[in-house]
Amino acid sequence: MGGRRGSRTQRKHFKESRENVWKRRRTDSSTDPQNPNSDNQAWQPFATQNPSFDEYYKEQRIVSPEEWDAFNEMLRKPLPAAFRINSTSQFCEDIRSQLENDFMKSLQSEAAEGGDLEPIKPLPWYPDNLAWQSNFSRMQLRKNQTLERFHEFLKLETEIGNISRQEAVSMVPPLFLDVHPDQFVLDMCAAPGSKTFQLLEIIHHSAKGGSLPDGMVLANDLDVQRCNLLIHQTKRMCTANLIVTNHEAQHFPGCRSKNISNGSEVMNNLDQGTTQLLFDRVLCDVPCSGDGTLRKAPDIWRKWNGGMGNGLHCLQIQIAMRGLSLLKVGGRMVYSTCSMNPVENEAVVAEILRRCGGSVELLDVSDELPQLIRRPGLTKWKVRDKGVWLASYKDVIKFSRNGIVPSMFPSGKNFVGLTDNNPKSENGENVNSEDRAQPDDPASSTDNLEEEVSDLPLGRCMRIMPHDQNTGAFFIAVLHKVSHLPAIQDKSVSSQGNLSAKKDELHSTAEINGLESSSVGGTDEKILEVAPEADKEISEVTSEPDGKISVASSMADLVDGGPDGVVPETNSFEAAEAPADKKIDSVKVGEKRKLQIQGKWRGVDPVLFFNEEATINSIKTFYGIDDSFPFNGHLVTRNNDTNHVKRIYYVSKSVKDVLELNFRGGQQLKITSVGLKLFERQSSREGTSAPCSFRISSEGLPVILPYITKQILYASQADFKHLLQYKTIKFADFVDAEFGQQVANLMLGCCVIVLREGGKSLSDHIKADAATIAIGCWKGRASLSVMVTAIDCQELLERLSALMETKEGTSAQENPGELDEKQNMSGENGTSMEEGSVEAEQIHDMNAA
Repeated sequence: MGGRRGSRTQRKHFKESRENVWKRRRTDSSTDPQNPNSDNQAWQPFATQNPSFDEYYKEQRIVSPEEWDAFNEMLRKPLPAAFRINSTSQFCEDIRSQLENDFMKSLQSEAAEGGDLEPIKPLPWYPDNLAWQSNFSRMQLRKNQTLERFHEFLKLETEIGNISRQEAVSMVPPLFLDVHPDQFVLDMCAAPGSKTFQLLEIIHHSAKGGSLPDGMVLANDLDVQRCNLLIHQTKRMCTANLIVTNHEAQHFPGCRSKNISNGSEVMNNLDQGTTQLLFDRVLCDVPCSGDGTLRKAPDIWRKWNGGMGNGLHCLQIQIAMRGLSLLKVGGRMVYSTCSMNPVENEAVVAEILRRCGGSVELLDVSDELPQLIRRPGLTKWKVRDKGVWLASYKDVIKFSRNGIVPSMFPSGKNFVGLTDNNPKSENGENVNSEDRAQPDDPASSTDNLEEEVSDLPLGRCMRIMPHDQNTGAFFIAVLHKVSHLPAIQDKSVSSQGNLSAKKDELHSTAEINGLESSSVGGTDEKILEVAPEADKEISEVTSEPDGKISVASSMADLVDGGPDGVVPETNSFEAAEAPADKKIDSVKVGEKRKLQIQGKWRGVDPVLFFNEEATINSIKTFYGIDDSFPFNGHLVTRNNDTNHVKRIYYVSKSVKDVLELNFRGGQQLKITSVGLKLFERQSSREGTSAPCSFRISSEGLPVILPYITKQILYASQADFKHLLQYKTIKFADFVDAEFGQQVANLMLGCCVIVLREGGKSLSDHIKADAATIAIGCWKGRASLSVMVTAIDCQELLERLSALMETKEGTSAQENPGELDEKQNMSGENGTSMEEGSVEAEQIHDMNAA
């Protein structure tokens, strides 16, 4: 992504940024109520009392009165740190063994000395001991050498990608998706990316060894800055099976192939299943009020009020319905929130089931993950608005409440005949108004209210409560799409509040292959499956604690309104600024860099298939890449100028198919990141003189390693370790002289050094597999330099040292002192150790052109 529009978005976001509650000013009156201007007051902890919170959830009966105190007490305790081992890492077994046999025992002794602290332990419900939880705080991790060593271990493995830090309950939704390696998965609200990373792990872990999975993950998020965070997180996975997009989830575009002439070669090669982008699995982790995260975000205590969930309810329904419309028949969708509010949870699920009729069912997954303690969903609840309790929509009419819709209540009944008494707000008043004056009148009492009970099987939903397994709170519902969703109907059966007159313009439509044709306002347009009911009256949405979303929507936006079936996104960073005159030359935007254009998306780097045969043949010849490696159609670049391409990305077949479909459909998807960086142009002086100016990137090396036949050598453990230690070694200084001679005989440029297994000779060819350890290097005129980041070198050194300790006599034969003295001089090619490190750091640039 690039251009000036990105910077405009950043300035706007900074302008609208929220208060940093973690860094209070010294003059903040909250530090000293008696002396607001005191400059020497100590930091005060967050207040963890909110009478409105207690009253609200006691009335909702989310826990029994007997366990309320235990629940309330747990909310005020710090959340234990949790992390997950990357199951696709080549060091997965080593890391798990280190945790089980080293840290678990050493930290147990620390816990015994420190009192009642628990050591680290695997989460019993997560498969294969891959998820762990620690009760040590950050301060405790730094207090002595044993804990500090564990802390450094976590930091190192997390940065490399072998470990992902993630809240324990956040790991649950992907497990209930039941993902298989050949499936297409959509993560609708993906940032910051921990669940996306987990989904990629599942897809790759289940795939056959040495091959890319047939499935893929499409991760989407509304906010462009959060998309960058998502890219940064998933980049550690090193996958070619991921696409990251930037769309409003409720308006995610219907990507389908346009009409193509029958004589088209592309059309002849298409089967019916690839003419429309549908998904086997959808993760719908929607924006929410976030009160399930109180333990890790205590600032929510002072912000929380009972109206927060009301403001997000309609948006959550829209996102969930959009997810179901993009789901294949027979597919599974997980709806989840980190909220305890039934208006955001059971009420949304109930409305989904009502709208979809029998086409969607709520699954009972009580037999899955049996060691996970969960509670059934609620079947009755109330709605609170401005201090008034409402048990049904009849009470909304009685008390003349604005912005409350029937779907918030257990029955979902509208009582249409009484709606005339419900005045509509003229200024779009935000329903999140619990913080206003709360009247002390009979209306705030629940004694005289007739409580509704839902007749839907909401008990199949899952509620995870903090005091059950020392976690945060979470809500999960697993939905199965049995058949196509019902068509939009004339005069909807279950209307939401006062419906606009535009509803009469929506006529019955017939569904064809998951698509519906409708006449809206006299114009024939194609729309994807949507609910039989449209939200015509949706109030402004409040922002989530982490700033995930703040948007006002209307039902009309649910219908794909553009000529290509995509809704104009007013919240997108470039949509509101797109000039009316399309003839404006992008060069005029700025002299420093042209405004990038990706299809109709301005300010976004293009996504283009790389088909420059001269460059591709040069790479294949230089590295001796076997013809069985699928090059054709799998290389992608983000630069329109093929003569100045800096990076070449590799995409799996599944991603390739989606990109081709997106091109045929007019590039409806706004793609911010795609593919795995495979080759990168070497810009140094020697790089331009090498036979091949493209080097193999570290993240792409595992994919292409089994197919390389040239510029590849096998080093002993001693020489491999020295390369990692000293970064640059002269040919004559290798421990194995024969290996040094082989390095000297290589062509100038990038090469691959593989760790030779014990007992293997230099002439033995080693077949690369998932356990093969290899690094990219640069062969200069007189020396060999490592092109790996310092953090990766440190990780490999630790793994190699552990391996060498198990073999007798390897360390005793080395003389690093003599070699260390030689490394103080630069090689003849002018590349010093410091310069080599700089080149290595370039390998891990952000995924941008």
